[in-house]
Amino acid sequence: VGKKVQAIYLWWHKPVIDKELLQSLPNLKVIANSGVGMDHLDLKLVASFGVKMANAPHAVSSTTADTGMALLLASARRLVEVHNISISPSMEYCEADILGVKVAGATLGIIGMGSIGYKIALRAKAFEMNILYHNRTQRKVQEEQAVGASYCRRIDSLLQQADFVMLVVSLTPQTHKLIGKRELELMKPTATLINISRGAVVDQEALVAALQTGVIRAAALDVTSPEPLPRDHPLLKLKNVIITPHLGIKTDKATYMITEEAVENILAALSGLPLPSEVLPS
Repeated sequence: VGKKVQAIYLWWHKPVIDKELLQSLPNLKVIANSGVGMDHLDLKLVASFGVKMANAPHAVSSTTADTGMALLLASARRLVEVHNISISPSMEYCEADILGVKVAGATLGIIGMGSIGYKIALRAKAFEMNILYHNRTQRKVQEEQAVGASYCRRIDSLLQQADFVMLVVSLTPQTHKLIGKRELELMKPTATLINISRGAVVDQEALVAALQTGVIRAAALDVTSPEPLPRDHPLLKLKNVIITPHLGIKTDKATYMITEEAVENILAALSGLPLPSEVLPS
């Protein structure tokens, strides 16, 4: 049926788009992705076959922002740890040293202030947080004022000041291992790293060492590299880590909206119209 296929809807990086598949689909016009990140695609290779690409940025931004805030709050109040204590057979009272950290008045540093990062800032403002952000381009003054955010031109300045650092960047050659040993050591020993972007944005070996030695307080990760982690990975054994299985967009409504957005892009491509969410190779 290769000659009949004109569109591919990618769900959770499946099917794998490689040269062999593209060669087998001579009438393919468009690939629509179920999410924002396109790091699983060789954009230049796909474009060389004359195939257009689209993602689903509008459907996922609010849901992913919710995931980021959920991880921040869960880590701050040690919810997973105290849940396990609460359901243990030996539970008689809450240990006095099970203390979380206060969110109101704390400083959140957002690395990547696109649509998702901005929605995180909106949520953080409601929690009375101080907001710093680092981005390739500075937001408009009125946008900054709306959420009370201050721009950090240098990522180092943000890392040194933030109580919570949230990663909301796309995975590119420039952001691969963006947070490594040097960056972790710039953070406060009381700080928490939250990653809702891609696992490879963080040097995981450096993160393990930082968490084991108290360089930073904790981490909350919705993404790892690989996914899932090997069952003997040291990150899975640390009490000061929360790991979720890439839940960012996984709600019933978001899934429906993603599919609608993908269909809209596919129909536009098949009709020869501009794609609402076209992604071009850089």
